[in-house]
Amino acid sequence: MTARTRILVLLSALVVLTGVATASVLHASARAERRNRPQAGGPRITSGAVTLTEPGRVVFRNMAWGPHRDELVSAPATDPSGPRTASRVKCLRFYAAAGTGVCLQAVHGPVSDTYRAVVLDASLHIRARYDVPGIPSRARVSPSGRYAAWTAFVGGDSYAGTNFSTRAAIVDTRTGELTESLEAYRIVKDGRTYHAADANFWGVTFASDDRTFYATLGTRGSTYLVRGDLRSRTVTTLHTDVECPSLSPDGTLIAFKKRVPGLPKDAPWHLYVLNLRTLHETPLAEPRSVDDQVVWRDDHTLVYALPGDYGADLYTLPADGTGKPRRISTAAVSPAYVR
Repeated sequence: MTARTRILVLLSALVVLTGVATASVLHASARAERRNRPQAGGPRITSGAVTLTEPGRVVFRNMAWGPHRDELVSAPATDPSGPRTASRVKCLRFYAAAGTGVCLQAVHGPVSDTYRAVVLDASLHIRARYDVPGIPSRARVSPSGRYAAWTAFVGGDSYAGTNFSTRAAIVDTRTGELTESLEAYRIVKDGRTYHAADANFWGVTFASDDRTFYATLGTRGSTYLVRGDLRSRTVTTLHTDVECPSLSPDGTLIAFKKRVPGLPKDAPWHLYVLNLRTLHETPLAEPRSVDDQVVWRDDHTLVYALPGDYGADLYTLPADGTGKPRRISTAAVSPAYVR
């Protein structure tokens, strides 16, 4: 090959590479434009002040395409499908109580994303930051606002299979004292201290006494509802086949998802409510598999997310096994009702 031919080949290659690069930039620009374009026919969203102390509001992660995608928004609690006020604070998972919020965020890096949990005050200002060791999945705040908890996948990215590992953390929002993993707590199972290398915890939910919490323990192929004690740093098994528990405001009931034999492996759950006094289970009138830690709107009504056109939609359902599910908002996830 002559020198002239080599130069021509090199120039041709440069032209091709430039064209590919230009096309990639244009494609990325077009995707960004589509992402920032308000969703046709979607909810009306305007920027404004969002607080965690305004009664009669529900705060959640907005999933509608447009400039406010992934931001925390507030809407009327009686009509979550109504106009939304956007906060400019972005979260993957969120919860709040008593003017304290916990927001699980992605931190985008040049090579890969990392994750963090931020504790928010009533005006959504950051009070503290904590590293999260994997993909965020669950978040909760105690009724008093004193404690916050989160769960992350540190191996795998779905609860549907059995090959996953999670880490559940709890922080005292007043002192900043952090328990990085509930695996540091003593496990009491069948009246005895229990040790297992595969013990996993997820889905923390708090009682109102700033001492008691509930969570899921997974070990040796089974799941258990555990009651935790923040002072003694122990967890005690109460009931089998419970995942992602959520304690009712009056502290008497646990809503949870339960694996039901015969359902598809990628959608194996049915919603139930457990009476903590009698340990009686009530199946709920939702025929679809729900992979969420449900929220109690009040002592009688549940709210949860199911997949939707823009990621997720919110549904409501009576907690006594009657009625039928009703969609209350599109393009929304991780609701917290301001009380």
